[in-house]
Amino acid sequence: MQQLHPRAVWLFFVNYFISAVVLTAIVGAYIFNIFSKFDNKFDMSSFAGWLFACFVLFVAFFFTWAKLTYRFYRYELKEDSFRKEQGVIGKKYVSIPYEKIQNVDISRSLFERILGLSTIQIQTAGASAQVSRRGVWGGGSEAALIGVSHADAEVLRDELVSRSKSTTKSQGL
Repeated sequence: MQQLHPRAVWLFFVNYFISAVVLTAIVGAYIFNIFSKFDNKFDMSSFAGWLFACFVLFVAFFFTWAKLTYRFYRYELKEDSFRKEQGVIGKKYVSIPYEKIQNVDISRSLFERILGLSTIQIQTAGASAQVSRRGVWGGGSEAALIGVSHADAEVLRDELVSRSKSTTKSQGL
């Protein structure tokens, strides 16, 4: 099985870093609210120090989590299907037969372009989407491969499209 580009750790970390900022803000607001109600002489400087310590712990945790996410994120092109596995605690295994692949897209966010990485989105006839009373949302690719070098993404896209076409032709479709 192949692993993502090593810079993918930073891609995961930035996503988690945003979570760290939001989590610190939420926890800080909650704790500030509790302490300010019960303590008339609430010391803002010690609270700021406590909040900074929480932020540093969250960042350290999320950097470790990003490294673990990278370590357990793998993919391979098997003889009959594309296979991807990911997950640190809970594992997710995706296997897409080549004959089901209809489109392979490469996308690059600003941060991915800075890092020289790409995301490959593999779309099938039964693309993933969730339907609710408000309509269809969450539609998109059946599988996304995040953090592949741009050069590898081009080669992988061409290989997936080639295998998809050859499988479809051999089945007479």
